[in-house]
Amino acid sequence: MTLFSKAKLLITFSILCASSLCHSQPASPTAQALIEELHLAESTKPIAEQAGWNPKRVVVMLIPALVSTSDDFEAALQQAAGNVELIFDRTGSFFPAPELLVGTDGVIGFCTPAMLKHADARLRWVHNYSVGMEYCTGISNTQREDIVFTNNKRLSGPAIAEHTMAMLMALTHNLPAYQRAQDQGKWQRELSAGVTFGELKGKTLLVVGLGGIGTEIAWRAHGLGMRVIATRRSSQEGPDYVEYVGLADELHSMAAKADVIANALPLTPETTGVFDKTFFDAVKPGAIFLSVGRGKSTVTSDLISALESGKLFGAGLDVTDPEPLPKSSPLWRLPNVIITPHVSAAGADANQRQTVIAVENLRRYVAGERMLNVVDMSRGY
Repeated sequence: MTLFSKAKLLITFSILCASSLCHSQPASPTAQALIEELHLAESTKPIAEQAGWNPKRVVVMLIPALVSTSDDFEAALQQAAGNVELIFDRTGSFFPAPELLVGTDGVIGFCTPAMLKHADARLRWVHNYSVGMEYCTGISNTQREDIVFTNNKRLSGPAIAEHTMAMLMALTHNLPAYQRAQDQGKWQRELSAGVTFGELKGKTLLVVGLGGIGTEIAWRAHGLGMRVIATRRSSQEGPDYVEYVGLADELHSMAAKADVIANALPLTPETTGVFDKTFFDAVKPGAIFLSVGRGKSTVTSDLISALESGKLFGAGLDVTDPEPLPKSSPLWRLPNVIITPHVSAAGADANQRQTVIAVENLRRYVAGERMLNVVDMSRGY
């Protein structure tokens, strides 16, 4: 950026601040605590430096789960917006009506092809309620340059990690069998013979995808006395409770050493179908496979074969391919499989964190500050 351009930007920024579009209010103590606790990353530059930044009108999609969790969500958004006009879409739809997008420069809700298609040329910021960005498709080259995308990464990590550990515990203690006996009113002590996996202490857990969710899973597994190893795409760095961090090309060799494998990958072209026959052939016999990333990262037929053959001890699946899982799928009938319908992020605590950061990012957008949880759209996360 030339000296002249910087001077012009500062003048524009000063005018906007003088007109009360720029706020000096700090982050709330709750938001600041979340930023520190979950290590939420800021963008490398303030959004005020984004060409065309001039906050005037923001559409907020109000979904029941968030509204019911936080009584003051709307009021907090209004306070963060200052003089910027907020338009609340109360339909509960995943796509605001096209007329609401006219003149809109910011959207808090869901990034979808329909929303992007009808977006105004002024759109400069989209905050996606979901962590996954796989539905945020159809972006034009201009939109890719003009729009800053943020999402809820790391905010659902604690809830998803607890759900993951719940499935693991249930499988290792044969709880699905006891649940079936309970449904039939049967007292079957002999089912204890199915508790054969052994205790978790000393066993090895491989986290595939050491991001926000994977890190939370790793921390909990370490707390249970497990040896934790992981893979990640970007680097071989990790917290001190992860013994070794490998790159993506080490997946198969590391899977051969793991008693438990947790899929916490985002869905990208590189991760689609990564858990296939070759992967399951490389897995340590008798391992448990847990999937809380995205269903399309697993080749379902190959997973079924690994389960039916006994190569896998069991599987805990919060995500499947396809979703919803058809009634005809053999996965429903396998006794060593737990299936939940893509709900591992559910819970009031996770929803509360999402409202807090949505408000904080709105405050930062209006003030022209560095945004939280910016998505690299070339990578998809």
